[in-house]
Amino acid sequence: MSRRPSVPIALGLVATLGLGACGASEPVPAAGGPTGSSSPSAGGGTSASGGTRYPITLDNCGTQVTLDRAPSKVVSLDQDATEIMLSLGLADRLVGTASWTDPVLPSLADANAKVTRLADNAPTYEVVMGTDPDFVAASFGRHFAQGGVAPRARFAETGIDTYLSPTDCDNGRSINGGGKRTKPLTVDALHQEIRELARVFDVAPRGEQLIASLTEREAKALEGVDAEGKTIAYWFADTKTPYVASDLGAPGFLTRKIKAKNVFTDVPDDWTASTWETVVEKNPDVLVLGDLQRDRFPGDRLDDKVTFLKTDPLTKTMPAVQNQRFVSLHGSELNPSIRYVDGLEKLGDWWRKNGANVD
Repeated sequence: MSRRPSVPIALGLVATLGLGACGASEPVPAAGGPTGSSSPSAGGGTSASGGTRYPITLDNCGTQVTLDRAPSKVVSLDQDATEIMLSLGLADRLVGTASWTDPVLPSLADANAKVTRLADNAPTYEVVMGTDPDFVAASFGRHFAQGGVAPRARFAETGIDTYLSPTDCDNGRSINGGGKRTKPLTVDALHQEIRELARVFDVAPRGEQLIASLTEREAKALEGVDAEGKTIAYWFADTKTPYVASDLGAPGFLTRKIKAKNVFTDVPDDWTASTWETVVEKNPDVLVLGDLQRDRFPGDRLDDKVTFLKTDPLTKTMPAVQNQRFVSLHGSELNPSIRYVDGLEKLGDWWRKNGANVD
């Protein structure tokens, strides 16, 4: 991590968050201080005591990221990345967050309230630079693409390291930044992100505890759930051209976990703008509706979606609509985030209560 002259700012850092259910209690090392062995390591690693051994190098979606110490001033460009960092007890490292689709997880609300929100959507490059960051993390590569916040190379020119979630990467290219996913996303990519960020900030045990908690909740959510032979469609937003999920992205692994089938398995992208004629023709047994806490497109809100489905001359003919076979999930629960398990719990609960009536 190259160093730059410090720019004074009036942003306070918050106390480290305890992880509650994850049970982590080890202190986070002082910002900027190497721990463990100080000898150089090509790929980094962990010391005999379990701490991160700097420098470490990550092969991060086609970009080599080398850090000689834990970052101390982090901007998170997406809610998903923010909630991972808060869950790892790293609130005091965050100097800014952005791109929110939903309220923060209740268990993280106190810590998040002390972190500056730079923008509800994507911030400008100037706003990000105004926090004098040494590390910028993103869940989606659009922020580092043309027309986004700034290319990764531009941040690197000023000595700022960047990180992109592995969930948005395929063959070294960002899916959201213009690449194509060639194989279905799995929860392993999310676990990789948690482990890498925990390693970067020298809190590896916390990462393992978070993963263990998610895995335990996932197993419990799936108890007694078997939707084999049933079909499902995910509608994220937009009443004019419904934005629906394929089987490649995060909703795909929700579908596979409950053994259902996504009616849009033929779509070659994570999400696509479809038509209502196509949705009606595919006739899914169950509709998963994105309950977004924003107003960017018609139908972002759950109530607006339900009203549209029940009143539109075409959609109201669907059996799923007539029988109100709706499952509502927050936007972040449809993203490859730690909240996937919240979505899975809601799907599992709905199926245990209503699955016998899906014909």
